[in-house]
Amino acid sequence: MIGMTPLSSIAISAYTDLVRLLKDDAMSGIKGKPTLKKRGDKAYWYAARRVGVDMRFFYIGEDNDETRARIDTIELLRKTAKERQGERSRLVRLLRAEGMTPTDRATGSILSAMADAGTFRLGGTIVGTNAFRLYEGELGIRLPLGGMANTGDIDIAQFEKLSVALQDKVDPGLATTFRELKFAPAPGIDPAHTWRWVQGGSGQLVEFLTPAFGDETLRELPALGVSAQSLNYLNFLIAEPIHAAAIYRSGILVQVPRPERYAIHKLIIADRRRDGVDRLKSSKDREQAAFLIDVMAQDRPDDLADAFTQAKNVGPRWRDHIANSLNRMPKTKETLDNL
Repeated sequence: MIGMTPLSSIAISAYTDLVRLLKDDAMSGIKGKPTLKKRGDKAYWYAARRVGVDMRFFYIGEDNDETRARIDTIELLRKTAKERQGERSRLVRLLRAEGMTPTDRATGSILSAMADAGTFRLGGTIVGTNAFRLYEGELGIRLPLGGMANTGDIDIAQFEKLSVALQDKVDPGLATTFRELKFAPAPGIDPAHTWRWVQGGSGQLVEFLTPAFGDETLRELPALGVSAQSLNYLNFLIAEPIHAAAIYRSGILVQVPRPERYAIHKLIIADRRRDGVDRLKSSKDREQAAFLIDVMAQDRPDDLADAFTQAKNVGPRWRDHIANSLNRMPKTKETLDNL
């Protein structure tokens, strides 16, 4: 296996506790009466409160056992917020001491600002290598050093239909958030629709993406107040995302794709890339996929097998992309065939 070093049981337990506390804090900060609303075949919780003369509904989360349990204890969570703050800081210190990779200052400040505005609460999901770097705690494994974990870009994806259905939006708007962090809209074909932002000085890039089902055009994400580049195959990646904790200050609660979906999606994307810079990205895609598949084949084989089967069952183009990548990855192909 490529550089497989398990995290200690102490680190795994601390990470699990940190994610739980961050979820508790997200709920304790909600002001207003919890209200359940149905949107099509799903139901979502909102906090209803009056803003001026209007009644506003702030999105809490999808209706499930975990959300309902936290709503039932919201008053207790509010009373114990200060204690949780100190405990989160302690856990972050412990995780650093145990060797978990912290989020760098530049990325951490951006993720923190976007989290405060509600980006991840409203379904924004980190994709790309910054998501890969956040799998350490989830999988209980240290990431290998080197190119496969290096990145300067932050990619955020959201379903367009979810963005419309939520009827809530980030506050402050992301344009305001980015201006305060010295970001400016990156030049594009259509100046009226900004989906890429670049930071002055550092050159760090933030991009917004959304699934495409055909033509890969620019779409609007009203909940986030930005445009997004639509991409085919992205729907598979960001379905049913999970929470993760970025190790920065006292922790940041974000969303990332399920690691098994990330791994299989990388097999697809690696084959779609073409010459030049894309060839280097394709190699990095295969490295990340191979690493995650190797880890999950040992610890979560059923999850990995389910994602692999789902992707292949979508259609012949999906199977072809996966097969083409695996033909260049004989060990990974053998691992998947033996699940």
